[in-house]
Amino acid sequence: MNWKHLGGFALAASFSFGAYAADGLKASISMDKRALGPSDDVVVQVTLTNTSSVPQYVLKWHTPFGDIEESLFEVTRDGAKVPYEGMHVKRAAPTPADYYVIQPGKSHKVKVELSQMYNMSISGDYSIRYSTKSAKLFSNLDAAGKVADKNQPDTLQSDALTISVEGTLPRGSVAKVAEPAAAAAGLAFSKCSASQQSTITSAISTAKTMANDSNNYLGANKTGPRYTKWFGTYNSSRYSTVKAHFAAIKNAFDTKPVTVDCGCTKTYYAYVYPTQPYTIYVCKAFWSAPMSGTDSKGGTLVHEMSHFNVVAGTDDHAYGQSAAASLAISNPAQAVDNADSHEYFGENTPALQ
Repeated sequence: MNWKHLGGFALAASFSFGAYAADGLKASISMDKRALGPSDDVVVQVTLTNTSSVPQYVLKWHTPFGDIEESLFEVTRDGAKVPYEGMHVKRAAPTPADYYVIQPGKSHKVKVELSQMYNMSISGDYSIRYSTKSAKLFSNLDAAGKVADKNQPDTLQSDALTISVEGTLPRGSVAKVAEPAAAAAGLAFSKCSASQQSTITSAISTAKTMANDSNNYLGANKTGPRYTKWFGTYNSSRYSTVKAHFAAIKNAFDTKPVTVDCGCTKTYYAYVYPTQPYTIYVCKAFWSAPMSGTDSKGGTLVHEMSHFNVVAGTDDHAYGQSAAASLAISNPAQAVDNADSHEYFGENTPALQ
């Protein structure tokens, strides 16, 4: 990634808001103006400051110090949520190399252009907060690589910043949701070789099998170990949510025009834009994954299909089987919104009833 590290704190002339995390890392956001016009980009400055006496290790992809590939902000317009329109990425479980260190007393800051990821073209009063959650947000290892703290927080956020935007659309307008062009169900390819097309065709078939099997399990109202392993203790509302998700995933694979793009050269598995169904971008890790089983090609496609807002609108709260299983225990409400949890339920490896 292209990391941009700038030392220091926000300028005194800007408006800055901060909040402390439990582990001693403070997040704050600032802007130079509180009122923006139609031609102004919405640019915030995010600063992370280590207020403790020890180094803080925070997961790189949950910071803004590089390409933003997950939702890192909460944005509302006149009290209503503004959906995130940027990338959702499937990655492997984090390793020590995936953490960014901030030394004691040091700050790092970066400017982020928000209107590329959130629709801010409608006039209104906007509230913006840097806010990110992950089951492995902070490393719990000490300098020697040993577990130092098993109870690290899973949230980092700033206080909210409020601005007024005079957009290109009047206050009260409804943001239009991009609808894919009408097309028959089927599979299309972009930037894929003949060999890659053959592999993807098999992967789509595997994903359909996983979606069908999951849909049949939930349709039978089963609540066995397979369900509780990935989504936690039974609750009728959460169960209904998961059931609806897999019905929508199955329907999308069976009846929608799916496009797979092979042009990505990043090291992770795949990504999608949640407001741009049904295009899935597959990356390097996808090609070396098994066709089925844990973190497989078929499972990756289930994961990505779940991200589309018109399908299940899932997020990425935890990556990897261990973190997803722990999430089901500690926070089942997040588990039913977690894409990897849906993938592992679909892959069902090792098999559970």
